[in-house]
Amino acid sequence: MPDRAQPVLDVRGLRTVFQTRGGEIHAVNDVSFSLAPGELLGVVGESGSGKSVTMMSLLGLLPSPPALNRGGQVLFEGKDLLKIPMTDLRAVRGGRIGFIFQDPMTSLNPVFNVGFQIMEPLRRHMGMGKAEARTRAAELLDLVGIPDARRRLNDFPHQFSGGMRQRVMIAIALACDPKVLIADEPTTALDVTIQAQILELVRDLRQKLGMAIVWITHDLGVIAGIADRVMVMYGGQVVEMAPVRELFARPMHPYTKALLQTIPALHGARDARLKTIEGQPPILRAAPVACPFLSRCAHAVPICALENPPRRTLTPGHDAACHRAEELAVIREVAHG
Repeated sequence: MPDRAQPVLDVRGLRTVFQTRGGEIHAVNDVSFSLAPGELLGVVGESGSGKSVTMMSLLGLLPSPPALNRGGQVLFEGKDLLKIPMTDLRAVRGGRIGFIFQDPMTSLNPVFNVGFQIMEPLRRHMGMGKAEARTRAAELLDLVGIPDARRRLNDFPHQFSGGMRQRVMIAIALACDPKVLIADEPTTALDVTIQAQILELVRDLRQKLGMAIVWITHDLGVIAGIADRVMVMYGGQVVEMAPVRELFARPMHPYTKALLQTIPALHGARDARLKTIEGQPPILRAAPVACPFLSRCAHAVPICALENPPRRTLTPGHDAACHRAEELAVIREVAHG
């Protein structure tokens, strides 16, 4: 497990709203987390839970308006990214912090060859000349496993398969040797075989380069195989944080437990149906007063409707935002043993 003494990225109390005709949508509510050098933090939750919005808002990637920051700090290399000028922020993202977007089909520009698209951040952020940038671009394509890399610099995105396009996106994100890489569901649009190849590539690159990674996904199976810690999000806030093995063995929040129960069993009855979580994540037109999981929770008690529970440390390194977390943990342990 990476050393947590000096985080490379430290997010404190981040809040983001969207302005709409019907009022403000509170999309990110008091999100705090830290990322250690070399750590891979998995961020999980259903669609609409706030995963992608959180990561895009801390890098200023959301259009403003409608997105507005309502508070918090994002500390990186001694600076608060929410307060630095936009020109400085642009130098950070794509340079010291890389971002891999979800869909390589739409993230790559179809009218430029991939060589140009990899060389652009090298020339802008690293000050390289054309020849030097081209050499480095070929090295990056080779690093991410694209054969005949120098020749393929001249190819356009449509000449690559989906998996190869995602490798190109990874090469672009790695171009400037980032300290932090944020990957927003980068394998969602790929078939299972290609997903496995991309995951293996990320493991190798992390080991070679030593960068910290935030991996956003709704797939708990992926997280189980690559993450050091897991951050579970629901209703725009963090409801649980724990080391990956601890989270899978002893989930403390009812939402986390429900998510884990939706994973298909490898060995089960033929007629066994997949479990689902009834209902939908809330659309928050105000900062939540009650627990946002209230309407879908089988363990709710009166206080859950009166107070949104804060995150509390339950065991070292494991915290959850649930009024009944300790009680439910004891009940679970008694039931299993």
